[in-house]
Amino acid sequence: MGINRLSIGIQSLQNEKLQALGRIHDRDYALRAIDVAIKAGFDNFNLDLMHGLPGQTAADAIADLQDALAFSPPHLSWYQLTIEPNTLFHHQPPYLPKDDILWDIQEQGKEQLQQTGLAQYEVSAYAHPHHECAHNKNYWEFGDYLGIGAGAHSKITDSKKQIITRHSQVKNPKDYLNPEKNITATQTILTPEDICFEFMLNTLRLTRGVSMDLFTARTGLSESALEPALSLAKEKKLLIDHPKMLCPTESGQRFLNDVIGLFLPKV
Repeated sequence: MGINRLSIGIQSLQNEKLQALGRIHDRDYALRAIDVAIKAGFDNFNLDLMHGLPGQTAADAIADLQDALAFSPPHLSWYQLTIEPNTLFHHQPPYLPKDDILWDIQEQGKEQLQQTGLAQYEVSAYAHPHHECAHNKNYWEFGDYLGIGAGAHSKITDSKKQIITRHSQVKNPKDYLNPEKNITATQTILTPEDICFEFMLNTLRLTRGVSMDLFTARTGLSESALEPALSLAKEKKLLIDHPKMLCPTESGQRFLNDVIGLFLPKV
């Protein structure tokens, strides 16, 4: 057991943007971290970079991207800032770039990434050959995982009973370490409708999609469980029309939330 890959969460290489995000590191600290990793011999590393930051222009975002790419990372996670519930930004919304600026950032950024040979294999993940993130691909391919620690989440499949269960641990470390307390906070058995939705939510993030065989293997359900949403998505040309593949079209990748919304369980 050892470590053969590092992921460095730089987020931005511009101090004012890092301050706006509430990060405790600055540009120089991030650059040193990358340099130390390379000099230590790590040739398998990822850089995390965000765009669509408060007050960010297209030029700002591309400058960040170019600075990161100067280190020739074999993997880059490049994703847009999203405002999550129960966060400071949710309660005090910052001034974010307009849609036309976000579009310019996406288009210019993808062009930069293509020029370096980093291929997009997931919504926000780019990699050189043989450097895709195996850990994240397990999530995106609807694999099981075991979460250990306070606040951790797990997904466990019982193939014999054909049951998929999600677990979460208590968030407070003191409660988690207390032997007299139950560390399980929630335990939910997924319905077939939930399983279909969660499978598509994860797997359609992959630009190459997945096989229909993976759907049946990971869910225990038949292909018909995806209907009528599957046929509708193909009619709208959001998914490729292939009997053995589940893969978004170029339009489907652009409007992925709309595709996934078709598979939402009916209330």
